[in-house]
Amino acid sequence: MPETVIASQTTATRSGGRPLLEVKNLSVTFPQRSGDVRAVRDISYTIDEGEFLGIVGESGSGKSVSSLAIMGLLPDTAVIEGEIRYNGQSLLGMNDHELSRIRGSEIAMVFQDPLSALTPVYTIGDQIAEALHLHDKALSTQAAAVRAVELLKLVGIPDPERRALAFPHEYSGGMRQRAMIAMAIANDPRLIIADEPTTALDVTIQAQILEVLQEAKRLTGAAVSLITHDLGVVAGQADRVAVMYAGKLVEHGTVDEVFAEPQMPYTIGLLRSVPNIRTAGTARLVQLEGRPPSLANLPRGCPFAPRCPVAIDICFTDEPTLVEHGGPDGHTAACHRSSEIISGQLSRPEIFPRPEALAQRVLPDATAEPVLVVKDLVKHFPLMKGGVFRRQVGTVRAVDGVSFALRPGRTLAIVGESGCGKTTTILELMEMVQPQSGSIEITGKRVGRLGARELRELRSDIQIVFQDPAAAVDPRLPIADVVGEPLLAQGVPRHKRNERVAELLDLVGLDPSMLDRYPHEFSGGQRQRIGIARGLATDPKILVLDEPVSALDVSIQAGVINLLQDLRDKLGLSLIFVAHDLAVVRQIADDVAVMYLGKIVEYGPIAQVFDTPKHPYTQALMSAAPIPDPAIERTRERVLLDGDLPSPAEKIDGCRFRTRCPLYKILDAPRRALCDAQDPELIDHEGDLVACHHVDRNTLVVG
Repeated sequence: MPETVIASQTTATRSGGRPLLEVKNLSVTFPQRSGDVRAVRDISYTIDEGEFLGIVGESGSGKSVSSLAIMGLLPDTAVIEGEIRYNGQSLLGMNDHELSRIRGSEIAMVFQDPLSALTPVYTIGDQIAEALHLHDKALSTQAAAVRAVELLKLVGIPDPERRALAFPHEYSGGMRQRAMIAMAIANDPRLIIADEPTTALDVTIQAQILEVLQEAKRLTGAAVSLITHDLGVVAGQADRVAVMYAGKLVEHGTVDEVFAEPQMPYTIGLLRSVPNIRTAGTARLVQLEGRPPSLANLPRGCPFAPRCPVAIDICFTDEPTLVEHGGPDGHTAACHRSSEIISGQLSRPEIFPRPEALAQRVLPDATAEPVLVVKDLVKHFPLMKGGVFRRQVGTVRAVDGVSFALRPGRTLAIVGESGCGKTTTILELMEMVQPQSGSIEITGKRVGRLGARELRELRSDIQIVFQDPAAAVDPRLPIADVVGEPLLAQGVPRHKRNERVAELLDLVGLDPSMLDRYPHEFSGGQRQRIGIARGLATDPKILVLDEPVSALDVSIQAGVINLLQDLRDKLGLSLIFVAHDLAVVRQIADDVAVMYLGKIVEYGPIAQVFDTPKHPYTQALMSAAPIPDPAIERTRERVLLDGDLPSPAEKIDGCRFRTRCPLYKILDAPRRALCDAQDPELIDHEGDLVACHHVDRNTLVVG
């Protein structure tokens, strides 16, 4: 195959010898009654000693399957063809016993979900010690325990001696992922495969994990294969990048080459669809129309052709191979028109044109009466202990005095790490009961003082779109009933419901003829559009969105964000947008509230807060957000936070952020004493509301 020859020649030139890992013409097929699923199709690539390779692509492109084939962790039913050679040895020819000697000692894997990968009935220390014992029988139990503590300290686990005795469920998500990395590097492997290690993590924890991964690479000299869908992560970490689509490699080259001069339209579309925190909000996002093909029923020709805006006749009949079409050495692409793209005959901006700059949005009158007012909202949960005789042993301060206002036609984003109280805050709004403390006013009506009839009428004014569109709908109901459910609750007659549902599907870009289909017949992006249609059913004034695009690929995410912007402007909606992706937040929001441990620590217009963040926590969030530009990612300054978000059940005297605050560490004793004694309130500072005693002394740099 031409691609194999080129990859081997390039590697030999780059490393001067044999690569650490060679994957040649690898194919993985899962036999099914309805048709064989060709999850990986004839891919070839190499990884050198100490190299960092990023593998990217949409969900279902074969990224994880190819890496599980390397580890020998695919089910027995999988049919694997081709060749995988590690350090000159063929892995596919080994039995499980032989592979077990290599797994963990030579090749280690960091799994996407550490909670599933860790054994719940053994302590973290015991599990790391077990990984050491398996490959060094002479190691004593005591020495293995000491080494486990050293590894936990190395990856940044606080109080490692005590934490080594804890169980996986007692760790936070970020700490579990660090423990997985500690286990992976325990035996100084030469290759670490990391499968989406930061997908479910906040940007601050993600930055810490990537720092730990780079430190592990530096200490062990290991090569790293990083599987991810986040192009910003690849830009800042990888040396080379391989782009996969429909089970096949479609582009491969250095990070600088691929990001600066992509040769495959799919790569161009991916890069254009990613919001950049520095430029988001200036133009609409580029979206890739359609969805990836079924791997059980691939079309003839190039699998991307039905979605490609520059496909020609040959694209629908002959599938292109991964070859070097000219340009930089080693940069290969699988596209019939790559030569035209490289020469400039086919301009990249013409393939997926960047939308015109957004006109300056005319914001509603800032003095208009707000549609939602929250004052000093408190939601505490009792922490109970005991079976028969239960007693309260503490309090979880989920929301601890939150105030904000939402004005007509504006979008307020609520951001912060997991556990800061974002979702609890919006659920309190949707609960529509008298809060424990504070007040909630929706369209001028104070919740808690209304009768049943008034509450029913008020519920039509505020609706919610949930994070997981598949879990938020009843799989047994057709879409007509799913979208019309809020209207049924309002007592709308059936014939009017059906008319309204058809209108709503058309409004969110779905064909009204799909009314009789069931949720499983739709893609993830389509299911989220169905959730939005259901949220709009009662013609609300306020739409609450809880992480509406976090589970979607970037290409699908762009279409949903564009839709929400269109609906907001067309219908005059007021949006509350909860998210952890700061680039997406900047794309859609007008105002932003930054939450930490149940309180808002900074609040103001989106451009002002993002361009000149004043609270140390906001600065850390901004600096941790990845930017899909290798040159910027390599040079920008970062504000890294120590450890994870403290438990909201923990009582912290004084400023609740001081335990992780980088500014606190450089203050003198008298100023520290103020932070120790008093929790700061939100005060106006140059147009923003900031909760920091020493905001005037905050000179930390944000890259």
